[in-house]
Amino acid sequence: MVTATTPLEAELLRLAGSVPDPELPVLTLQELGVVRAVHLHGADAVEVELTPTYTGCPAVEAMSLDIERVLREHGMREVTVRKVLSPAWSTDDITAEGRRKLREFGIAPPRVRTASGPVSVDLGATRIRPRTTPPTKGSPAAPTAPTAPAAPPGGDLVDAVRCPHCGSADTELLSRFSSTACKALRRCLACREPFDHFKEV
Repeated sequence: MVTATTPLEAELLRLAGSVPDPELPVLTLQELGVVRAVHLHGADAVEVELTPTYTGCPAVEAMSLDIERVLREHGMREVTVRKVLSPAWSTDDITAEGRRKLREFGIAPPRVRTASGPVSVDLGATRIRPRTTPPTKGSPAAPTAPTAPAAPPGGDLVDAVRCPHCGSADTELLSRFSSTACKALRRCLACREPFDHFKEV
């Protein structure tokens, strides 16, 4: 039986969601989409459901401690943070505001997917090149606007990884892992700046 969220539970959910992510403090846990629900037990005991970005995420302990601290500061005597693995977290759970903040912080946000389910892993070419138009007689081929790469099987990604600094789609992969396991390191071939890309999950 599903019970309605009380005004206090909604407020506690807001407070838990306002905690900054320990690895990406530009985002709150609500913007990252990892705080799932809050359940009040009595007047001053609360259980928070937290879904990590991946099962072995090392930041879960720091997230839990920060949530406990914030809720205790707002009158909760007992705070339990329960890790919930199903349904699994997905980069689709990052809010529009969270994606905007990532871009402004210099991190390419995860690309939008049009289909649900597993994300295809492309182990092929790392560079995305602009398309060229067929040359006219006696002239070299002229580049046109950058276009997204061919869609992976399932066709669920709708755009190339764009540089958060200049917006170019002409980027290349330098490393599949960056400062954290959820990010890859890329470089823009237009402005030459390296940048992190929050990988799609």
